This record gives sequence, structure tokens and C-alpha cells, in this order.
Amino acid sequence: MSGNPLANVRGFKAVKALRIPGGAGKLSRSQMDKYQVPLKTLGAANFATLEVKDSEIQSRLSKTVGEECLRGIVSATGATAGDLIVLLGCEELSRLRLRHLDEASGWFRLELAERLGLIRPGTWSFLWVIDFPMFEYDEREKRYAAMHHPFTSPREEDLEALENDPGSVKALGYDLVLNGSEIGGGSIRIHRQDIQRRVFGVLGLTEEKARERFGFFLEALEYGTPPHGGIALGYDRIIAFMAGESNIREVIAFPKTASAVDLMSEAPAGVEPEQLEELGLEIRKES
Repeated sequence: MSGNPLANVRGFKAVKALRIPGGAGKLSRSQMDKYQVPLKTLGAANFATLEVKDSEIQSRLSKTVGEECLRGIVSATGATAGDLIVLLGCEELSRLRLRHLDEASGWFRLELAERLGLIRPGTWSFLWVIDFPMFEYDEREKRYAAMHHPFTSPREEDLEALENDPGSVKALGYDLVLNGSEIGGGSIRIHRQDIQRRVFGVLGLTEEKARERFGFFLEALEYGTPPHGGIALGYDRIIAFMAGESNIREVIAFPKTASAVDLMSEAPAGVEPEQLEELGLEIRKES
């Protein structure tokens, strides 16, 4: 929410608000309390609810922020009488915390939709997700990394900000979502050598390192590569939807176990000492 009215409330420095039409009174306090632990695990430091009645707004936040603030939230979400508003908050405004808040809100949205029966059986709802950030900041390494991959093209209108404000640059990437699950994704690729060099520079690759790692690619761009793009579709996920299965393991002929073992072929098999020696590898047991 822009102009966060809950900024002074502990756990709500950044807020995600979800309006559930007709959701007021459909979930008990004990049911909502059960979500505390999974939401905190996913990255939401706090959450609260607002139930919109005909003449009042019921929320544990009423004494903390006041009626005017709650009505502002109702107005911002477009909620009407009978609606439920869920607020998720995080305590910091860092990119990492905000990303975790996104993950928590995405999970909670699907969880509530399933619990309240808002997902209609037999419905195929497609959605294109675009305007992804070109880069994400790596807090550990203190540098930018490619959100998708380093060959994704930035938007033409964002090229001026490439060096001085990389965090604002949007990419020509896209995901295809069906019923809340990603079934495909791709991007328009960089086809100009000068732009590719600039992107490598944002990622911290010197000209020498870029030539060492991607020299073949940069050389290919010298010959006039045409604009091009692609998409990869998750065939297993699509088949699972068509078969009415919620788990893709049900439509994979020989799914691997959680420890990545193929029970049919008994792979992976052990390796002989000669094979390790040939590859210059050795197995070290942790003490």
C-alpha cells in the first residue's frame, strides 16, 4: 500500500492488503490464528484482518490506529459491506524482506481461495505476468544479479537508467500462469552487443571476464543478430491440470523420490574409484 497508514505499527513497515469479497465471518479467529506460524516462516512479520460491516469495521487494529485509518484501508481496497480484508506486514523495507512478503502473500492468497471455495472446478484462468525487474540486489555479495538471466533484454525506455539506477529497470520477460501456477516463462533476448556489454557491466563483469566467459556470444552479436525471444512451457504441469491432479508427480511416469532417487533404474548408482580419479575428484566424509 502506498502512503502506508500502518507505518508506526510494529510489523507493518510495508503492507500487502488482500480484499476477499463476501469473506467476512467465514473464517473464525482460531482458524486465522493457525496461519501465524506459516506466514512468519514465509516472511510476513505480522498480519491482521478487517471485517467490513454495514455500519462498522471490526479489527484488532481499531484501538491502535483509529477508525479513520481503517476506513482509509477499506477505501484503498474498494471493500464493501460483507468483505474481509487481510493485511500482511514486514518489519523492514529491504528488497529481501519485500520479496519474502510477496511470497507470503502469494501463498496466503491461494490458501484462502481454496479454503473459501473461490476456485471454481473446471475453470481455466490464464494470466500473463510482465514487467519483471531486470535485476535483483544480492544483499550478501552487495551487487546486482540478473532476475531471469543475463541475456534478457531490458525495456527500451529503461536503457538510460541501466547504469545509474539498475533497480528501476524492467525486463522484457514474461510468465504464463494458469489457475495460480506458472506453466511457462521466457523473455525477449538481447540482440545488440553494446546493450549486452552494459548489462554485463551492471552485473560486475569486466570486459576481460565477459570475453573469457561469453566471448563466443559477444562475437556472434557482431554479425547482426535479429530480435528474438522464446518461451519454455511446463508440460508436466499442463498435463496435471488436464488430468485434474494437484501434484505433477501423479502424471510423471517414473517420478524421483524426495532424495532424487529413481526407484525404477535405481539411479544414481555408485561410482568406481577409477572414475573419480579420471575426473580428478575425491569423496570427503564430513566429520
